[in-house]
Amino acid sequence: EEGLPADTLKLRFEGQAGQSFGAFCHKGMNLKLVGEAQDYVGKSMAGGTIIIRPAHYEREDVLMGNTVAYGATGGSLFVSGLAGERLGVRNSGATIVVEGCGDHGCEYMTGGTVLVLGKVGNNFAAGMSGGRAIVYDPTDAFPLHVNPKMAAARRADPVDVIEIKTVLEAHYLATESPRAAELLQDLKAGDFWVVSAAGH
Repeated sequence: EEGLPADTLKLRFEGQAGQSFGAFCHKGMNLKLVGEAQDYVGKSMAGGTIIIRPAHYEREDVLMGNTVAYGATGGSLFVSGLAGERLGVRNSGATIVVEGCGDHGCEYMTGGTVLVLGKVGNNFAAGMSGGRAIVYDPTDAFPLHVNPKMAAARRADPVDVIEIKTVLEAHYLATESPRAAELLQDLKAGDFWVVSAAGH
């Protein structure tokens, strides 16, 4: 259960990964993919680190398919690109950073932290009962995408910005994301929404 010391096993990949890249990732593992992956990245990951970035930063890239980090209980996933639908479904302990996602993000989430640095699809946080999602949105478009039955959204405060900065710095260190670099130059609480289970 304790796993291995951090970064004991470091694996590097290039190109296109198939289904379930990094599934069941455990403490001590560090997987970095320069390329893109299909569905179920980080499925049931319990620890370790998964990093996905494009070979060249030229535009916003969709780097993963659907149902990313399904049932994750720990570890970190840093992706300098967009995810498909059902990002972080049933996440109960992982830290996830992506730069946009499709519909049903953070569905049935019970724990952990998800930071989205771009647009999200509809029905965000449906069935959410724990954890926190933080979404970059300086335009006030985000509340229209939140499922209001179990989740509540508020603007970030200065204490939240401390956490956001820490996670963003880790994301940049892992991926060299231009989006992260830009945001770190001028972090503003009013540019982020914090989503949690209603009543929490």
